[in-house]
Amino acid sequence: MGETARMPEPHEHLEPRPGEMPEDDETSRLMLVASLLTVAAIVAMVLLITPLRNAITDALSGDTESLREDLNDLGATGYLVVLVLALAHSVIFYPAEILNAAVGYVYGFWVGLPLVMAGWMLNGILCHQIGNYGGRPLLLKLLHEDRFLRWERAVERGGPVLLMALRLIPIVPFSVCSYVLGSAGVPLRTFIWTTAIGYLPLTVIFVVLGSRLEDISPTDPVIWAGAIGMVLLLLVTRWVLPRIEHHGEEPAE
Repeated sequence: MGETARMPEPHEHLEPRPGEMPEDDETSRLMLVASLLTVAAIVAMVLLITPLRNAITDALSGDTESLREDLNDLGATGYLVVLVLALAHSVIFYPAEILNAAVGYVYGFWVGLPLVMAGWMLNGILCHQIGNYGGRPLLLKLLHEDRFLRWERAVERGGPVLLMALRLIPIVPFSVCSYVLGSAGVPLRTFIWTTAIGYLPLTVIFVVLGSRLEDISPTDPVIWAGAIGMVLLLLVTRWVLPRIEHHGEEPAE
């Protein structure tokens, strides 16, 4: 077996050590500044642009129907709004499944799936860069420190399989997971392919369910397939979480 996909050993980082950016590393500094400016621009857009503000409000309140109406009313501009809504999740942790279902309803499965996956991949790369290039101290303050450190250690030890499995857990906010993976020093290339593969099944389920909301029927085999898929993901969650706890334990002195 080759070592192209080798994950860093505990406390070994293939990229700059999170939170310890070298003084002369101008590239790292620029990456962090660019990422933070992007987040600031997204927040400003959400606050200043009424359709975006309304859509975020609907997502935060769990009002999938109103979010669908918002996207419908925007026409072609709705594509851009979907991408911005996904990026906004980097600072506003609404349930990602609400956006996925709404996009499936408005645009259908074949347009909605690549659209929303593109949004989540952009979000993931942004959060990864913030976590990797110096954002760790801030994340430790904003997020629950013990849990953050435990997950970070688990990621360092778990390898690509655990990275993909993490994306199958519905209860873990997408952006928080991306921050942790960046902070743990997961190489960007590995992060991208494991996120794309790992997050696709959960996204497919909710985009499919959203695309069937208009004429939903309890006898629809697609609805049953989606329900079975959710049960399987919950079983995966029960398998993954204990392993995160195990990998995230403090090493013995």
